[in-house]
Amino acid sequence: MEAMQDYFQTDESTLDHIKDVRRRYKKLFTSPEDCDPMIIVNTPVEVAPWEELLSDPITMLKSEIDKLRPHFAIKDDRAPSVRVQFGTAQPASAYGCDIYIPPNSLPAAANHVVTRIEDVFDLEIPDINAGMYGKLHEWTDIWLDQLPEGIEIQHPDIQSAFNTAHLVRGNDIFMDFYDNPEALDALMTNVTDFMIKITRVLKSRISDDTEYFYDWGCLWKGKARISNCTMQLLPPEFYADHVKKHDIRFFNEIGGGRVHYCGNSREMALSFMDIQNVHGCDFVEPYADAPMDICNELQSDKVPWIASGGRDSEVCQAVLNGTFPKKRNIILNVNAPDIESGKRLLDDLRESFNR
Repeated sequence: MEAMQDYFQTDESTLDHIKDVRRRYKKLFTSPEDCDPMIIVNTPVEVAPWEELLSDPITMLKSEIDKLRPHFAIKDDRAPSVRVQFGTAQPASAYGCDIYIPPNSLPAAANHVVTRIEDVFDLEIPDINAGMYGKLHEWTDIWLDQLPEGIEIQHPDIQSAFNTAHLVRGNDIFMDFYDNPEALDALMTNVTDFMIKITRVLKSRISDDTEYFYDWGCLWKGKARISNCTMQLLPPEFYADHVKKHDIRFFNEIGGGRVHYCGNSREMALSFMDIQNVHGCDFVEPYADAPMDICNELQSDKVPWIASGGRDSEVCQAVLNGTFPKKRNIILNVNAPDIESGKRLLDDLRESFNR
């Protein structure tokens, strides 16, 4: 404990700021018409290569805290949270997929363990310590013992029913939609069961908050985020007919959350947001040409995270020039070259919103 106390200390002023940030995040969901947009200002931070980060829990924790330092200096709306980073292949490793680590990168799945789709009917739901999860629990416990006051732990990556099913099955999964949809459904049911089980365990370990969770430096309503990136490889009707019911069950079982999607289908993105217990999202590509459109297309109680670029970006210029989105319960993620520029951009954006 002494080492981390020496590495970073949170003073009373910062703790008061953190409490205020949390309070204002909750208003995005409780008072969507009477809240302030949240603004996160990112500046460049140098960290160690992944080989070093993945070799030692304290090295990774220090790196995560170093990435928070500019936000404390700028006093933006970054919720101070850190994340044990083992990558997107972590759920697949629980099913027995081998792992390899590319140079200066996160772990990835090296193979697919379900070579015959018929075998999924005998596939067991993994243990909570399977694959990389034992190491995740170990590092999480170390971090919980070392965390500076005011800093929370974010959820690790749990992916989604189809994302993980794709890694477990491989590209043959796309033929399964035609050849054996019943077995494909069984595979996604199994993955969803595991996601529900591991999410409940992880949430209970890192937080006693039953209504909100930390993710991507924000505070969100619900319990977890799923990543539906692989939906980019499917037409929207395949999601609606085969996959969506698994996402619905996941969010219903755990108590809601949010969706990440890095594909470019606006129809697909909006389909995610039709799910009642999905309270927030981050979609970049579907709105790349008109990023403010998401504010007008989403339901009033849904909170979007919007990648806004730097001061010269379309979003920042629109806000600075007084062209406000209809929604106020939004999260703007903006970039600045240094801390002083970040402070000025934050002040200017807040002033524009408050005119």
